[in-house]
Amino acid sequence: MADLLVIVPSRGRPESVARLVDAWESTGAYERARLAFAVDGDDPCHAAYEGQASDRSLMVTLPRWLPMVHKLDRVAAGLAVDHFALGFAGDDHVPRTVGWAGRYVDELRALGTGTVYGDDGYQGAKLPTQWAMTADIVQTLGRMVPAPVEHLYCDNSVLDLGRAAGCIRYLPDVLVEHMHPVAGKAADDDQYRRVNSSAQYARDGRAYRRWLRSGLHVDAARIRELRR
Repeated sequence: MADLLVIVPSRGRPESVARLVDAWESTGAYERARLAFAVDGDDPCHAAYEGQASDRSLMVTLPRWLPMVHKLDRVAAGLAVDHFALGFAGDDHVPRTVGWAGRYVDELRALGTGTVYGDDGYQGAKLPTQWAMTADIVQTLGRMVPAPVEHLYCDNSVLDLGRAAGCIRYLPDVLVEHMHPVAGKAADDDQYRRVNSSAQYARDGRAYRRWLRSGLHVDAARIRELRR
């Protein structure tokens, strides 16, 4: 069994699966990690996802649409017991550095309990738009994203928790490129427009700020206890 399971929630973009599988092959990621796509059973493109996935990729189908973070948390909580570490990547994250998965695993084993992230080619150290964390964090919190958001601010909360618990590490020599419209690396589509709408920002912003006020110190204390 692979040390690291990287979960990629996706909807309506089966073409991204082929690009991601190719990137995993070319960077040797399958030597240390396993790739899992989390897709919706009611996605009109569901059959196309099944046709694109590699033999070494796991396809997890949820009954119907869920927001990205809910989908990620549900899959991560169910599979955490079977892996040393769990990672998140969007379907628009493309690994470029050969051996990146091994670096993630080795750095996490050195931390014992913690989170690592690489350069996404846009945010750099400022934000872990893609990350991996030890499974004991997921098991302890019951989720992979600390803040109870749907999509936005999930990476902010991962960084906040890692800093508060003293267990997050940035790897500047590992590039997992974020092919996002904001970075000028992809065209906008209905999925991007929905999750970057003013309503989504308002809803997730409220949830994130509530967690900062009342949840961060509790979650950080639990992770610090794990590290002891």
